[in-house]
Amino acid sequence: MRWFIYILRCGNGDLYTGMTANLERRICEHQSGKGGRFTKSVRPVELLYSEAFHVKRDAVDRERKLKGWSRKKKLALVAGSVEVLRAA
Repeated sequence: MRWFIYILRCGNGDLYTGMTANLERRICEHQSGKGGRFTKSVRPVELLYSEAFHVKRDAVDRERKLKGWSRKKKLALVAGSVEVLRAA
């Protein structure tokens, strides 16, 4: 089984970071208002970034790390801006 961490941009511009075993299904749940308390009120959502992991623990650790990042650093990750990631 593969696990995914992902970053969404919500309808109000906020970023949401999550984890799932089925990325396509989870995005559909967020879009339909069944994904989570936060995204329920800020639809629509747009997938900006995802990473796949073979080990659930690795995905959990990465999600925890990303949730601690600033918005600027998350957007740098999405854009692939290595310089900003190193500086942040």
